[in-house]
Formats: sequence, C-alpha cells, structure tokens
Amino acid sequence: MMIFHVDCDAFYASCEELRNPNLKDKPLAVGGLSNKSIITTANYKAREFGLHSAMPLFMAKKLCPNLTILPVDHPYYREKSKEVLSIVKTYGEKMEEVSIDEAYLLVNMAKFGLSPYKLAKRIQREVYLKTQITISIGISYNKFLAKLASDWKKPMGITEIKKEDLDSFLPDLPLNKVHGIGSKTSKKLNDIGIYRVADLLKLDRSFLEESFGKQGSYIYKVIRGIDNRKVTPNRKRKSIGKERTLSKNTKDLDELKLILNSLSGQVESYMADKDISGKTLTLKIKEDNFKVHTRSITFQEPIYSKEDILRESISLLKDTLGHRPLRLIGISLSNLNPRNLDQLSFL
Repeated sequence: MMIFHVDCDAFYASCEELRNPNLKDKPLAVGGLSNKSIITTANYKAREFGLHSAMPLFMAKKLCPNLTILPVDHPYYREKSKEVLSIVKTYGEKMEEVSIDEAYLLVNMAKFGLSPYKLAKRIQREVYLKTQITISIGISYNKFLAKLASDWKKPMGITEIKKEDLDSFLPDLPLNKVHGIGSKTSKKLNDIGIYRVADLLKLDRSFLEESFGKQGSYIYKVIRGIDNRKVTPNRKRKSIGKERTLSKNTKDLDELKLILNSLSGQVESYMADKDISGKTLTLKIKEDNFKVHTRSITFQEPIYSKEDILRESISLLKDTLGHRPLRLIGISLSNLNPRNLDQLSFL
C-alpha cells in the first residue's frame, strides 16, 4: 500500500480562471475586498510578484498594482472540489478529505500494474481532462512524507519519497516545510538556533517533549520519517472550533475582541467550505492560573456567518470574563447541520 497526497494547484484561483479564461495570464488573487482583508489564494502569475496566501490585501496591492481581486465563491469551489475528489476516490481503497482542495488516498498498487509515478500521472490526466483543474501528487509510505512530496514541484508536480530518500530530502528542509510546525513553534526554535531539519535532528526527544508537549513528540518522529497516522475516511464532525494561546496574558476586552474577530472568520470559512451551520456556540477561556471556563448558548435558528459568531462570542465573553488575565481563548460551533436543511426548516 502507498499513500498519495493529492493537492489542487492554487485551487480558488484556478476555479476563477476556469470560469473566466481571460484571467489566466493576469495576476489574480481571491479573498476579501477591503484593504483589511487577506488573500486566500493567489495564482502563479501573482506569486511571481511575491504574493502568497494570508498576505494582507494592502501589501499585495503595493507589490502588484495590477492585481485582479475576486471575492471567495464557496458554493462554486465546493462543486469543483466534488468533481475532482470523486475522480481521485476511484483510485484508492480509502480517501481522507483534508480540506476543500486536498486529500490523502490509500492506494493498493498491485491493482494497477503501474509504477506509483505512472499511476499518479494517470490520475492527474483524468482529473484535468474531466475538470480542467490541475493537481500535484505526493507519494510515500506515510502521510507526513506524502504531503511534503506534493508541495515539492508545484504546479502539476509528482514526487515520490522512499525510505532511502530520507537523508537527501529531510535535513536541508527549512522548518516551515515541516507540516505541524507553525510560526510560533518556528520562532521558539529559531531563538535557540534551530533553522533547518538538520538542526532539529540534533535535539533529543525529551527536550522536544518538555518544550512542546505532544507536538514535540510528533516533530521528533516525523523528521525521522516516522508517521503512523492512518488514512481515515471522513466522519461527521461534532463541532467546529478555533482557539488561540495568547503570546501575552491579557484581560483587555478590546484586545480579546480582535482575537475573537479573527477566530470567527476562521470558523466561518470552514463552515462555508463544508456548507454547514451550527445551533450551539461555546466560548472557552483559560486564565493565567490554568483554570478553564466554558459558556455556551443554543439558538433557535442556526448560525454560520462571521458577524453572528463574533457578536454572540463577545456577548459570552462579557458574561464570562473575570478579574484574572487570560492565556487562551477559543470558540466552537456544535449541533451541526447541512445549511440547505436549515433553510428548508424555515419555509
């Protein structure tokens, strides 16, 4: 068995180029339209100017004055995603959808009588012929390495990482290429002189676990090519949530509102990708003494928009915030249902 990680190339932008071919040779970004918004996806022409996802729009406009900016169209992207993944799924024993534009596939190579590369090429070709969407595919014996490989030669890349390739692939990798190491962890490691996987390999397991907990154990294993996570077909989620550990403990309401604004946007984006809404909103806070408080509210009608999530989250925060500063704040929506079912119930 092999694991393929299938990743659509600049997916939102590719969908828009498909809808309007005149955009193909122009720098294009998909995201919010106000200057305070961020880019969700930039096409490869825009990336030549240094644009990337999560870049503030005002910065993108400075780097690329001729940038075309389009709003996110989740229903359209979901339809194209279904087209792509329905084809990909036919090649695997199991498929695990990671997001709207990527999935892991467990492949029984004996069924096809092809090399992994030739099978990946076949999948790429079929997806493109039927959907006009390009994909990159990473191939390996575990999920971490397959995901790493899919990002190696984008767009339309195919890369296989074998066990014997580990010594040539991993040591030179910068930390941001290690899936699971975010900006905060990366900064902490940079502060002690760790910039590449080769540096990380010198740290013992106990140090990483003491410094980063479970994440430290995960890092220790994956940089050695060890990842025992299975390809698991998607199950219905019970809740959607985001939380943030604060860089500095605070009880400043205005500062906490800004964080809730960001978290609400992230939850809304995920809810839109999955076309779902939720009836129960829960706020979670952790005080500087590590005491955790949660407060929930259940609505008669489900919510999913950033504005609704933010408004109700702030209300819960005002009711929950005490005298102690917070070290963590988070929100989640549960009691989830498909959005179209919610709409039918109000007819």
